[in-house]
Amino acid sequence: MLDKIENLKTELEKAKTLIKDNESLEEFRLKYLSRKGLFSSLFEEFKELPGSEKGKVGKILNETKNLAQNIYDTFSQSLNKNKSVSDEDYSLPGITYNIGSKHLITQALEDITEIFKKIGFSVYEGNEIEDEFHNFDALNTPDYHPSRDMQDTFYLKDEFDKKYLLRTHTTPGQIHLMENYKPPIRAIFPGKVFRNEAISARALGMFHQIDGLFVDKNVTFTDLKGTMDFFAKEFFGKDLKTRLRPSYFPFTEPSAEMDVECYLCKSKGCRICKYTGWLEILGCGMVDPNVFEAVNIDPEEYSGFAFGIGLERTLMIRHNIPDIRMFYENDIRFLKQF
Repeated sequence: MLDKIENLKTELEKAKTLIKDNESLEEFRLKYLSRKGLFSSLFEEFKELPGSEKGKVGKILNETKNLAQNIYDTFSQSLNKNKSVSDEDYSLPGITYNIGSKHLITQALEDITEIFKKIGFSVYEGNEIEDEFHNFDALNTPDYHPSRDMQDTFYLKDEFDKKYLLRTHTTPGQIHLMENYKPPIRAIFPGKVFRNEAISARALGMFHQIDGLFVDKNVTFTDLKGTMDFFAKEFFGKDLKTRLRPSYFPFTEPSAEMDVECYLCKSKGCRICKYTGWLEILGCGMVDPNVFEAVNIDPEEYSGFAFGIGLERTLMIRHNIPDIRMFYENDIRFLKQF
């Protein structure tokens, strides 16, 4: 058997001179190193040797197989390296990678936050699970108000004789802040809110709001209008006209809704603005004295204003997006536009 191994060594030296490409390299592997190659048959023969001979023969056999394996590995690396260099076309454009970007809603939250930070507002993130006091009672919303009905609110299991719920607006954050801090208070309250509504092109069970609150001595409706006008022009464009219309909210009195001039039709009237020339962007008003009394702030000494922005609907207006569900469908064709 030692003679066979010596002859195989000589054969390997000749065989490596015949390796010119991957095809001849594969022929080398099949002949010597494959499951049915020469080394496999030699190891089967090796098993039949007497024990006294196995030590010497086994060492030489393993050395010869390692020689064959080294020949194969060396040529394999050399051929593949040459192939990768020769196949590379330096005239082709480089590979570009999509590093991703922030979601449109995330961008808008950050943009609006920065706008209000410019004029001294801080950021307060409240609780997504609230009790009835903070979500309704303290905000001057009586038991008979329709927003407290099960059709609109996601109620949770009662605990400790209190009803807990998923907040229906971010306004409860105002109550928490006024309970724990004395005026002056100037803050915005961004976050998710939840409504038990039918899903449609303009309504979801979960969406985002940004509330705001300013409480101090001698705060007037003029301060409210100036602040809202500043936000609208920063976010939608400095050349757009704005207006306030009378409205109603339980926790503000007087209350108003703010519109901006329809920038798509320049107030001439179109489908988006329902041919009115105006687009509604937020609700606002002066804080109702009953709200101040619920948090032990003297309404005779302090006054304030509050506002609420529905983020998705504001973005629908800003970017002419027809369906609120598009924000959450993860369609890259939509998202990459922003």
